[in-house]
Amino acid sequence: MTKYFLSKNLKKDLPAGIVVFLVALPLCLGIAMASGAPLFAGILTGIIGGIVVSSISGSQLSVSGPAAGLTVIVFSAIASLGSYQTFLLAVVIAGFLQIILGFLKAGIIANYFPSAVIEGMLAAIGIILILKQLPHAVGYDSDFEGDESFLQTDQGNTFSAISDALSKFTYGAVVISLLSLLVLIYWPKIKKLSMIPAPVIVVSLGILLSFLFQGTSFALSSEHLVTIPVVNSFNEFMGLFSMPDFSQIGNKNVWVVAFTIAIVASIETLLCIEAVDKIDPIKRISPTNRELVAQGVGNITSGMLGGLPMTSVIVRSSVNVNSGGRTKMSAISHGMWLLLSILFIPLILNQIPLACLAAILLVTGYKLARIDLFKKMWAHGKDQFIPFVVTILAIVFTDLLKGVAIGMMVGIFYILRNNLRNPYFYKIERNGGKKLITIKLAQEVSFLNKAAIQYTLTNLPAESDVVIDGSDSKYIDKDVLEIIDNFKHNAYTKGTIVQLVNIKDHYEVPPLKDMIVAKVN
Repeated sequence: MTKYFLSKNLKKDLPAGIVVFLVALPLCLGIAMASGAPLFAGILTGIIGGIVVSSISGSQLSVSGPAAGLTVIVFSAIASLGSYQTFLLAVVIAGFLQIILGFLKAGIIANYFPSAVIEGMLAAIGIILILKQLPHAVGYDSDFEGDESFLQTDQGNTFSAISDALSKFTYGAVVISLLSLLVLIYWPKIKKLSMIPAPVIVVSLGILLSFLFQGTSFALSSEHLVTIPVVNSFNEFMGLFSMPDFSQIGNKNVWVVAFTIAIVASIETLLCIEAVDKIDPIKRISPTNRELVAQGVGNITSGMLGGLPMTSVIVRSSVNVNSGGRTKMSAISHGMWLLLSILFIPLILNQIPLACLAAILLVTGYKLARIDLFKKMWAHGKDQFIPFVVTILAIVFTDLLKGVAIGMMVGIFYILRNNLRNPYFYKIERNGGKKLITIKLAQEVSFLNKAAIQYTLTNLPAESDVVIDGSDSKYIDKDVLEIIDNFKHNAYTKGTIVQLVNIKDHYEVPPLKDMIVAKVN
């Protein structure tokens, strides 16, 4: 741990940790409330995600905590299992399963998420932050903080919440959010003052204004403020913890919930890790298998103490990046701040208006969904732009995991289509009165190329000379070899002469590392 404190990046990490703490506080509470769990469980999960997971993780910028994507699973699991203590046992088991997945190197699946889908996920989260935080910014807080789904638990949806907010806004919240936005935009431009993070000024200003508005038409009610449990003594604090009910270890329903949490949490974590690496200004690559182990340890710890299941969370991680975080010390310090806050300053934190925190997330959302990103993806061509846009729309109108799944399907379609088009190079020349057709096969000719090669060979002009050259091929699928062999034996019926160059009867499947090198080259 000492090396992090001695790091030259500490002056950036500590302010970033404060900003992440301020944003994580209402998100942890909101997700706990939506999950049907004690409010303290949300804070506890954030503390463990910050201190325990970040210490073990190989990611420098990822921030872990309770995830909105697990709220429905958690809510239904607590109800179906009958007690919160039985649910905690499922969380502990899920943690062990994640550790096993890490040792089995299941994190490699993160390498197969198409780049356009990850970019689309980041932009979608940005748009969702803007759409979901607009009601909070004007004082309409019917939906819980941290919700990412289009359909809300209050029977509304993202757009109906905005519509309702416009007719039920609170003047004080509007003033606070507008002033907060101005501070967030212009404060960093003042060099002499920029050493103090703008979000800290925003929160201080919000608390001051909420006091000044008391007794006026601009006054804020308790629903417009952060609400964390107030602990009056150490014994009361210890009473907030819960232990799992190990007597239910043989309950099959516990294991079903555990497997569900482990799989969903692992997928969401891997998606987040890929996304955070994309927005990391230093472009570091996080070890995904180590991340699964870190998340597993975190969930075991959380379940043993009474917390919720956790994942690496893109919203808090994005805030960390945008606030200038450089190493994992920012995530660790955010966990420490969460712990200290509930012990020593809960009354002060309960004066923070949600409107000023909404302004911080609005700015984060804008940075994630900036116009330049859309222009860049458009310039990369429709095979990148279409999966990118589909992923955005799917996530905005469903939820994170469903949206990514839809985007993956579209992205894989374009990958397969491009693969089908590139199994060979085709050249036609004249050799006297006949056509000389040279087909030079690519380095990797897989089963996916079978249809394209079959179509090409079937439609070659009759009475031509055909050369099929496999000199550059390190691997040709056996089905493709069969097509080539059949074509050679039947070509004489069309007056076609076929010559095979450096095509073997059998090819061994190359090791994965060789296939990767071949793709890069």
